[in-house]
Amino acid sequence: MASDPSAQADQADSAIDSVSVLSEDSRRRMFAFIRRARRAVTRDEAAASVGISRKLAAFHLDKLVDAGLLRARYEAPDGTRKVGRQPKVYEPTDAQITVNIPDRRHELLADLLLDAVLTERADENAGQAAMRAARERGRQVGEAARTETRPGRLGAERGLTACERLLDRYGYEPVRETPTRLRLRNCPFHPLAAKAPDLVCGMNHAFLSGYLDGLEVNGVRAVLAPEPGECCVRLGSGESEPADGAPRSD
Repeated sequence: MASDPSAQADQADSAIDSVSVLSEDSRRRMFAFIRRARRAVTRDEAAASVGISRKLAAFHLDKLVDAGLLRARYEAPDGTRKVGRQPKVYEPTDAQITVNIPDRRHELLADLLLDAVLTERADENAGQAAMRAARERGRQVGEAARTETRPGRLGAERGLTACERLLDRYGYEPVRETPTRLRLRNCPFHPLAAKAPDLVCGMNHAFLSGYLDGLEVNGVRAVLAPEPGECCVRLGSGESEPADGAPRSD
């Protein structure tokens, strides 16, 4: 909702690659040693920290550099300038690794809540501000997608196809139940939605409704239709609110 979903998808792929790189024991232990050192570390120091050869340590350290977890440069570790080539040293980057399966987007929810707090109006309570902020953000995302793709008139089927691409990148795991109905198999805000369903599911519904408005999809509505283990919202044509449609998420 807040961040570019393409960038977040790339970050997720990068995080998986980083976890894969750290699956090797010596590599993981060297990485931990360098992070704790709080200074640039030489290959010899890294090798000694896990009891392997300098050559093997260099191989693992370069893998960590390639994964974006370490950066390398040539520098005397004590800062003393010496004649000849400086040794290669390593230090951690600012990379943060987060992998959630299924996808979770709690930072997006937090960003929307922050927007609501910062823009709350005199005639609103906190909940109303949150719903408004979510709908406005959804509309902005939809308008941006329409400007980028220039899809022309969007009926239900083409509109849902356009929605699928975005919602997949946001972690909703969309599934086309029928040509004019889209079910969202994953709740990106679980387990927070289970703790505060009225707020979180309501914001989710407001965001998706705003997105449909911004994308200008005709004949499709976002409705609350909770199912165990899934997103509380469904997109479809001719949808009506279910009789038991109180927001909830399992």
